[in-house]
Amino acid sequence: MRAVALAALVALQAGDAHAQSECRVVQTTFKPAERLQLVVWLEDAAGNFVDTLFVTDAVGRRGLGNRPGRFDFNSGPMWPYGRRITTFPVWAHRHGDTYPLLVFQDEDDDNLSHSFLESSTEEHFCRPMRSDEPQWDAGTCATNLTFTDKGKLDATRTSLYPPREDIGYIVDIDDVAVQMFEAMNALDMVTGATPAADVPSTVTWPMPPDLPAGDYVLWIEVAKEFDHNATYSPTAYPAPFGIPFAEFGEPYRGQPSVLYNVPFTIGTSPVTAMSSAYVGYGDPDGLDGAVRAPDATIDTERPGSGAARLLLHTDGGDMFRVKVVARPELDLGPPGAASELQVAQVDGQRARVTFVAPGEDGEAGTVSGYELRFSASGPITEASFADAPPIVTPLEPDEPGQVQVFDLTGLLPETTYHVAVRAFDDCRIVGPIATVSFRTPDRAAGEVDACFVATAAYGSSLATEVASLRGFRDRVLRQSVLGELFVESYYTLGPAFSTTIDHSDVLRQAARAQLAPLVALVRDATSR
Repeated sequence: MRAVALAALVALQAGDAHAQSECRVVQTTFKPAERLQLVVWLEDAAGNFVDTLFVTDAVGRRGLGNRPGRFDFNSGPMWPYGRRITTFPVWAHRHGDTYPLLVFQDEDDDNLSHSFLESSTEEHFCRPMRSDEPQWDAGTCATNLTFTDKGKLDATRTSLYPPREDIGYIVDIDDVAVQMFEAMNALDMVTGATPAADVPSTVTWPMPPDLPAGDYVLWIEVAKEFDHNATYSPTAYPAPFGIPFAEFGEPYRGQPSVLYNVPFTIGTSPVTAMSSAYVGYGDPDGLDGAVRAPDATIDTERPGSGAARLLLHTDGGDMFRVKVVARPELDLGPPGAASELQVAQVDGQRARVTFVAPGEDGEAGTVSGYELRFSASGPITEASFADAPPIVTPLEPDEPGQVQVFDLTGLLPETTYHVAVRAFDDCRIVGPIATVSFRTPDRAAGEVDACFVATAAYGSSLATEVASLRGFRDRVLRQSVLGELFVESYYTLGPAFSTTIDHSDVLRQAARAQLAPLVALVRDATSR
């Protein structure tokens, strides 16, 4: 069905750009609480899966449901590991697709620490952190330089979630399977940013032309980490026991996914339907696709928790948590181009971008949404737009002529970036792109991890090489006066030296070469 929908969009865009046309759309409106993951899908009246209408970026593009590592690993800010099969178990068991399961390259799914030789640069997730680290509450990465093991495909096991598609293959570090991740993931057309909290959000889906009229059911499954209550508590669903680095992160498994559905009819005239109550919840362990009936274990009164993850909302009439409108849409022309696109501010790893909103039909009407893309490898053109990485951020369209603002984060210093924006309407007809380029400032002196030289050389305090050196320090060096003096002198000189290493790929490689014999010696000594 996704292929049919895509063909319909291509056919619409291939015709006369200014010809009057008509499409049919399904609009879903809801008001989310903060830090949610959502998926919206359609089934027919008999319960047959039709299509995914929308899925948040963490699952649809970042591979949250199919990452290396055990599913009950702790979690934390921008946590990189653990296949979160508890996110959307009902949707996962109904959509009908399967993917190879991802595991760590060393096949040790119980360990957060992985060799630097199997860990490539990470541009999205942070390294695992302890909750007592300063960056935990800030929700930011502990360093600008993070490396993660992207995993490999298990020979026999499968997953109901796609792998991440937001990474490039690094030769001799990543497994060759990483090259196939993007081709495996077919959700990019319906993947979007997590909607802004406490603000009404609308998902618009253009129906395939051959979708039959009749009765349908729209489903929304909503997940949230750390949504604890008396039943789903850290005591009931604790951190894994007896694994390395168990002190990193915190138990995330609170109340399971909750579900809402809205039956409605697709015909030749507009139809509106809504619901204000949840219909059940998913498997707390993510092992089956059954919908458990509502019960007292799920919070219903606390806004943002349990069944109240979608907030009660009104558009001036009835109260609802989910509203569905199925209607024909008359399209008089493509959206206009965003104007006055500019970078208003560049601050560290963040750039603030502004533009003036175009109209849905040229200069009139509010557009349905925007596609935002960036590139560090060269300017973005109409031909290369789809190949540039998306900027995933909530951006509610405003009326024509109003200023729209979004942030581009996770930037590298001393780098030229290119940003492109284009609007789309309810029929998913796109307008022309607008582009702007800017350069980030030079590197500023920054902090490095407490493991200093080794961490800077290997890129993460969780690298197995760093873990070996740390263990040798604690078990051997600190057991004698001379050893303790060496540790103290290292901690005095290490930070300044490691800051230099952290900023130079050549020095990091040299440092790893110098540390390699010591790492081998330590491993040999501690294994006896």
